[in-house]
Amino acid sequence: MEEKVIEVKAEEFKRVCLDRHQRLRSPVMMFFASDERAKEGAFVLRAVFREGDVRWHIVKLKVPALTPSFPSIAREIYSANLFEREIREMYGLEPVGNPDTRRLRLHEEVWPEGFYPLRKDFDPAKVEGEKGRYVFNKVEGEGIFEVPVGPVHAGIIGPGHFRFSAAGEPIIDLDIRLGFTHRGVEKLLERKLPKEALKLIECVAGDSTVAHSLAFCRAAEQINGVVVPDRAVAVREIYLELERMYNHIAAIGGIALDVGFSAASAYASILKEDLHQLNDRLTGHRFMRGAIMLGGVAKDLDEEAADVKQTLRSSAADLAELKKLLMESVSFLDRVETTGQLKKKTAEDLGVVGLAARASARGRAGDVLARLNARLEEFERACQLICSKMGTLPDGEISAAADLKKEGTAIGFAEGARGPVLHWLALDGFGAIRRCKIVDPSFHNWPGLAYAVQGNIIPDFPVCNKSFDLSYSGNDL
Repeated sequence: MEEKVIEVKAEEFKRVCLDRHQRLRSPVMMFFASDERAKEGAFVLRAVFREGDVRWHIVKLKVPALTPSFPSIAREIYSANLFEREIREMYGLEPVGNPDTRRLRLHEEVWPEGFYPLRKDFDPAKVEGEKGRYVFNKVEGEGIFEVPVGPVHAGIIGPGHFRFSAAGEPIIDLDIRLGFTHRGVEKLLERKLPKEALKLIECVAGDSTVAHSLAFCRAAEQINGVVVPDRAVAVREIYLELERMYNHIAAIGGIALDVGFSAASAYASILKEDLHQLNDRLTGHRFMRGAIMLGGVAKDLDEEAADVKQTLRSSAADLAELKKLLMESVSFLDRVETTGQLKKKTAEDLGVVGLAARASARGRAGDVLARLNARLEEFERACQLICSKMGTLPDGEISAAADLKKEGTAIGFAEGARGPVLHWLALDGFGAIRRCKIVDPSFHNWPGLAYAVQGNIIPDFPVCNKSFDLSYSGNDL
């Protein structure tokens, strides 16, 4: 994808960002800092907007180290809000004008003020001092009460704290606190060569291995001018669609389970297991780790064509039965129809992306049922696309030489199950990573969940949550 960089001064930053946001009808897709004091004598901010499917607009601002602040754009463009909070906690750059500067991942109870781990001179051995306390949003008024849930939950989902404010039964507000699984991924990637970094990239979000590794590889390949063979491009797309399929069916099963429809949930689990076993036969790993490599793919699909087509034909037939089971259940539809509605305008204002945004688009209700139907449709389309590609794989190699030693920057993109996965990569003159900024679609979409539950009752939160199917680890990094 083409990249257009617009370097601006501080007084121009807000105006140019707002222009790109309105003219391109794009949320802030990425907004991040990098410590370039050694080379540029300043920190550098980059706000990224998307033009269609072919172009990125990057608004670049240098922030002097002696005056570490920048004009906030969060009041005008809400999708910048979480990014600004992240920049403040990781670099100590103040977003002037942002009313919410609470931390996202470096929790106040653990980290004292004044330590910014993504600065190049950060020393973890010196982290000490007075710790603080996180302040939740508070809704006041007669009859308002709070219900705290988490961060530890039943089952195997990740940790997150959800604080509901309710008046009687309806939810008035939901304040979400995440970051409990923060691993410092972006710091760990610094100074690594792309080849050795790839194993860590695959673990950013375990159920999105292909999407994250593909976005990362595309960025590294673009910097170095690596041309991936057509056959490898097609095989990569097949792996990505397989990953989308098992994520969609897992979410469908979770929705059924959260309203007590155990039979449908069990049926979905069988479908998901069939796909994991297919992944294992194709790549040697149920989550397809090791399948994507720099320059191409690790294994061809020539001999597996019959297996893929037969498994997917069976999956398509099973999905049709599952869909019938769900849509003929009046009690199931009663729980998901009109539940967790996210209006199109709200989704756009919040910067919601991917499947959740499509379920709120024109002609869709934006409720749990709409997100369920979007998953069913995308599963069916993925089946058709994979079977079509398996019959028309181009001849040729499955990988190209990838001697990654050039200096430069690039954005890598892949459309994962939840939405766009983005990696901005900066390599130094030795081909090592100077900075890798990762944005999982979950980071965009948690605020959408907080709005979708308003007006619903607390017992409907689990099914609303599962209909978005957001990643804790992909968000926490």
